[in-house]
Amino acid sequence: MTTFITRYDTSGPGVRLAVKDLIDMEGEPTTAGCRAVAATARPALRDAACLAGARRAGARIVGRTNLHELALGVTGVNPWYGTPVNPLDPSLVPGGSSSGSAVAVATGQADVAYGSDTGGSIRIPAACCGIAGLKTTWGRVPLDGVWPLAPSFDTVGPMAPTVAGLVTGMQLLEPGFCGADEGGADLVVGRLPIEADPAISAALDRALGMVEWDCRELPVPGWDDATMQAGLLLVVEAWQSDANLVAEDPEGISDGVRRRLELGGSFDEDTVGAAWGVQRAWKETLERVFAEVDLLVTPTLGIFPPRLEDGDDLLVSRCTLPVNLAGVPALSLPVPTGGPLPASMQLIGPAHSEERLLAAGAFVEAALASA
Repeated sequence: MTTFITRYDTSGPGVRLAVKDLIDMEGEPTTAGCRAVAATARPALRDAACLAGARRAGARIVGRTNLHELALGVTGVNPWYGTPVNPLDPSLVPGGSSSGSAVAVATGQADVAYGSDTGGSIRIPAACCGIAGLKTTWGRVPLDGVWPLAPSFDTVGPMAPTVAGLVTGMQLLEPGFCGADEGGADLVVGRLPIEADPAISAALDRALGMVEWDCRELPVPGWDDATMQAGLLLVVEAWQSDANLVAEDPEGISDGVRRRLELGGSFDEDTVGAAWGVQRAWKETLERVFAEVDLLVTPTLGIFPPRLEDGDDLLVSRCTLPVNLAGVPALSLPVPTGGPLPASMQLIGPAHSEERLLAAGAFVEAALASA
């Protein structure tokens, strides 16, 4: 049972919801996919704030999903609870950190899953497993009761087979959320010239041609530096969140995750301060970009999901970290390639543009379905 850390029997008419095991549920221990956490975990006294809407709506929680340990990794490989099996090809990584949430949705065991996204942890497993995922605007979904990784970047968002499922997920996370019925057409989009597998680039080109948006190639200065500085700040804050675990139970954390945590403790104040300066400038850059275009388009991943033994290749081929540095929302959407594996299109919008992103994603889905 590698998809779930805990599974529940449930029945009834409500939406079947899977919850990443970073999110507190009353009466259940939160493990964060980590032996060191699980060893001392006690049943949560209350639900995380982000579960309130799902409870009121009568969602049926089918289980607590597995994840990359402490949410600090992109492969989804977990030495303590096993690795969720990618339903597209079991030899490939499921993507992380929300691996179990992606697999639960992709295999039909849940209608919607909650994941968390600090540097791509919803969008990357969505891309690897051929589903849709939404990284929400930083601060839009409350994080009270969610195990922290890097609080300046952590977000919670939905994963689902289709955009309609993401709308349902947002309605659970944010009662009263209304997915836009229109707004997916007549958009001006900037296509970032990012190197990717030719089959992925061609798939995105075909999809963009079908929707006939006003699409222009748009280099965004600072993208690569934003990637580097976001990665630095993420591990710095991860060290601040989890250094106590390293001190108290180092053997309860896998070697790879422990090394990344310790790396976060190695940067001096000047380096960290300069990285925060890059973040401020990067936010201003994207504000200027979104004054010119409605959305940005990139691949979610520049490669197809690698084999399990090569999973770290994802670290250098993702396009997700700059989104987290700016705190803006982004949608990952599967796009057919004509081959056995789909590509994934990432649509990025300004802060609090989730409604427009979902409308745009639905427009792409409809165009692909009618082709």
